[in-house]
Amino acid sequence: MTMTRLRPGANDPLEGLAAARAIRGVSPVLEVPFTESGDVDLAGFRRVVRYVLGTGVASVMFPGFAGEFYKLSETERACLMEVLVSEARAFPDTVVIAAVQDHATRLAAERAAWSVSVGAKAINLLPPHLLKPPAPMIEAHIRAVLAEVPTTPVVLQYAPNETGTALDVSRLAAIARDHPNLTLVKVESSPPGPFITELSRLDPPIPAVEGYAGVQLPDAIRRGAVGTQPGCSFTEIYQEIWRLYEAGRFDDADRLHARLLPFTSYWMLDTELIIAAEKLISVRRGLFRSDHCRAPRRDLDDHERDAVDRFLIEFAEFLPYLGPIEDEE
Repeated sequence: MTMTRLRPGANDPLEGLAAARAIRGVSPVLEVPFTESGDVDLAGFRRVVRYVLGTGVASVMFPGFAGEFYKLSETERACLMEVLVSEARAFPDTVVIAAVQDHATRLAAERAAWSVSVGAKAINLLPPHLLKPPAPMIEAHIRAVLAEVPTTPVVLQYAPNETGTALDVSRLAAIARDHPNLTLVKVESSPPGPFITELSRLDPPIPAVEGYAGVQLPDAIRRGAVGTQPGCSFTEIYQEIWRLYEAGRFDDADRLHARLLPFTSYWMLDTELIIAAEKLISVRRGLFRSDHCRAPRRDLDDHERDAVDRFLIEFAEFLPYLGPIEDEE
């Protein structure tokens, strides 16, 4: 189904507030499996959704960089979003965060409205970055999307490494005063900590979630980050790290994170690399059949594939095999 122009419904502001408060802890970004021929594997995507929702997360985001959003057609993207929303009905407390990455302001506003109309409870907004738009136009873009879905919480994604776009904290504060549905900022700068601290010092503060595969999670959480948004193939590890931090067991959380860091810090040297690694992890775990990524892609070499197998051995206590895959759907 191709996305069509729809205005958002009259959402209950209290529902929006509840959704905003639910975007805490581990909020995985869903991946999109493809067949060996490069078609979308809808049955595999259903298994991904059911697996991630079944881990007990309070929110999920789709489609992000981890879901190769830039390689999906409009028809594929709309179909996958509707599958996600349909599956999420069995988990009414889980917030579906729909990502909006359109460069054109009009298209971004339309996608946000359509996403809410089909059942998304929050929006993740990546500001425009192609051809270096000027700061006033970036601000106008953000404001237009916020105004289009005024009772829906919006997470603003700040990913300067991937986009080259810098955001000014004072400008964000002014936007948030005019648009209270600017609920969170996903901080993916390197390092994210100073920006998280700046957001926390605003009046009122803007909560932050940390991305970038959780590489800087120990520092981010000490600075007040309220969540992390990694990929989804090993959600259980992130949940255990978050559980330990939440329980005040910072030393234990740091140790578990330190075990993870040699893998994630290498994979995050290249966005396409971690996409490929996470897909292979999901295949090894029995979520879907093929680790195919649409070209242009980053193919794993033998050493990198061996590292994935070492990773699964290292964290076997958290990562049960989820297969076998049966012919279904």
